[in-house]
Amino acid sequence: MRVSDARRSRLREDSDLSSRHSSLPRLIRQRSSLHGFGVFAAESINKNRRLIDYAGELVRNSETAGREARYLEEGCIWVFRVNRAWSRDAGVGGNIARFINHSCTPNCWFEIVDKTIWIRASRLICRGEELTYDYATVGDHTIACRCRPGCTTML
Repeated sequence: MRVSDARRSRLREDSDLSSRHSSLPRLIRQRSSLHGFGVFAAESINKNRRLIDYAGELVRNSETAGREARYLEEGCIWVFRVNRAWSRDAGVGGNIARFINHSCTPNCWFEIVDKTIWIRASRLICRGEELTYDYATVGDHTIACRCRPGCTTML
């Protein structure tokens, strides 16, 4: 049986990252009750463990406005500010980290080392649990948070 190029790409994207980073835990992408797809722990994860790097094209912040506007129309936030000059656009060259949803009470946090964005566990995460972090967005705040019923935060 032949697998289409698009399907093969999705399989690579959804697979664990052990081939690139053998010390990282296995993560899977699946449907989320929060929003669209989410990323879930395929194993228990200890507090402070590095989970995944938020991959994407490194672009100057001056180039992100148009990209962010396109993503916002789709209800997505895929541009992650690295510093005053640079951002990562997970819509181009990203990995499953772009599907980690926002929560006002997250189980993950991010750490920026040079221009690499690491997602880390803020507490013990159980197998099957969805990963979330606080997006801490700046800008228009046009997307409603869906982390829990009644949340009034705008992202």
